[in-house]
Amino acid sequence: MTHQIRTLDEQDEPALLRDQFRQLLRYRRLLSAGIAVGLLGGAYLALGGEDTYTATGEVQVRSATADPFATGASADKGINIGSERQTAVSDTVGALAANALAQWGDHVPAGELLSGLQVTNPPNTLTLRFSYTGRTPAQSSTRAEALANAYLEHRKARTEESIANMATGYRAQLEPLEDKRDLLEEEIGAGEADDVSSARANIIVSISELSRKISELEALDTTPGYLNKKPVPPTEPTGAGLLLLLGLGGVVGLALGLLMSWVRLVFDPAVRSTREVVRCLGAPLLGTLPRERTAPGSLLAIGRGGSRLAEEYRAVAFRLAYDPSFARSRRLLVTAPRGDNAAAAAAAANLAAAFAEMGRDVLLVEADLRTPSLARDLGQAAYGVRPRWAGDPAASPRNTPHAPGSWPAGTRSNVDVPGSGAFALVAGVTVDNVPRVLTSASVGRIVAEADRPGAVVIVLAPPVLAYADAVALVDRVEGVMVVCDPREVHRSDLERIREIIGASGGSVLGVLLHPGRGRAVRRPRAGRQKSARRRNGSGPGAHTGPVSTGDPSETLGLRPYDLPAGRP
Repeated sequence: MTHQIRTLDEQDEPALLRDQFRQLLRYRRLLSAGIAVGLLGGAYLALGGEDTYTATGEVQVRSATADPFATGASADKGINIGSERQTAVSDTVGALAANALAQWGDHVPAGELLSGLQVTNPPNTLTLRFSYTGRTPAQSSTRAEALANAYLEHRKARTEESIANMATGYRAQLEPLEDKRDLLEEEIGAGEADDVSSARANIIVSISELSRKISELEALDTTPGYLNKKPVPPTEPTGAGLLLLLGLGGVVGLALGLLMSWVRLVFDPAVRSTREVVRCLGAPLLGTLPRERTAPGSLLAIGRGGSRLAEEYRAVAFRLAYDPSFARSRRLLVTAPRGDNAAAAAAAANLAAAFAEMGRDVLLVEADLRTPSLARDLGQAAYGVRPRWAGDPAASPRNTPHAPGSWPAGTRSNVDVPGSGAFALVAGVTVDNVPRVLTSASVGRIVAEADRPGAVVIVLAPPVLAYADAVALVDRVEGVMVVCDPREVHRSDLERIREIIGASGGSVLGVLLHPGRGRAVRRPRAGRQKSARRRNGSGPGAHTGPVSTGDPSETLGLRPYDLPAGRP
């Protein structure tokens, strides 16, 4: 073509992301399956699980103090809130709460009781939030309050135990001092020296200090904290609702679908994008055919008014007409990678009609001699008016008289495209030795008609990877157009086509993408064989056509062009 083939820019990250996202969207079934699994999981969690209720109570922790109203008194003196939170979920608190609940008729083990408890600490506070999740609202509120009270009880008992231990220690220090004081008093009464009086005074001071400390300990306020918020029975179940769980399930399912699509994409041998088709084949994209509903048996899109498919075929024909490689030879070989050749046949017929619409003298040659079906698919249009340059067999100096009924000369007919013109058709027939027929001199003379001014020859060949027929024609028809479905063709197939055509001396002018056909539209093989028998005259209503006798020598000469009997 006149422009260079642009490769994928590895630095164009937005374009790469867009392409990858489009590739993932190709696997809509996997995406739908992932979303369905996520929604079902969310619905199961919302409807299948048992309803639970959570009650919450808040406890403000405080330390023991002698005068809480004194200036400078700090409520957080000696409190490590992290340690207190661990104490609140300890087995000791659980056992105390279980004993309290047992008195109220709720017999629950301490381990099971603690399994529904969650204690948190709001930031920058001395508050512990007790949240308990139970099966009923009353159960959750009762157990939350019991656990909070058990924690306060345990903390008060621990504080009183510490005070009692410290007071016991002070009293242990006080008893020897009192005994020594009594001894010194007896000595003073006996008239001892003044130093005895001084020692007695020091002992009395120590006894007073210890007594003061004991008094201060016994006067401490040991209140461990306050239940600022009493747990109340909740009115609604705990947890996300049905809509929220469905939304979360849909998001998780979408992520699962994308993951499955990515794995499928990694192991998918098919091409992933249009750019990859261009890169693997080494040829530009000529066009992408839109999906359009057509009447059964209608092969030609050109000639139907308001057809988007016809406009795309016209655009492809114009691109080829201005391509330097095609303009030099005016020969085009249309083929498919493998499988069904129906899309390639439709492309060849419509391109022939488009070139005829442009005023060119077009000859369409069906080189598919294994399952020929082009004449039948064209229907009554294949017996239209004769093009002006094909009216006389002697108009071409390359035509020499031969026996009628041979391929390719004996099968020439004309196709009338309403409102666009007409082109000549050399319909394919079944023969015994396909390679020898395709390499015969008569085929070369038919292809050489493209050397006439204003003439174009389009050759329809079988799938290039299924048979070697297309390769046998590449030396005569250098320009090749590949028609394929990007969802079915493999990267390795395109690379192999490029190597085969390049090694045969030809070049790929471009690729034409089509949206594929449904199974109901594809013609069964038995129908193609039945149509072939009709063209060979073996079925009722078959028209007169060439019949292969099995002699390969009959393909060496070019037979004169004769219309079937009874045809205009």
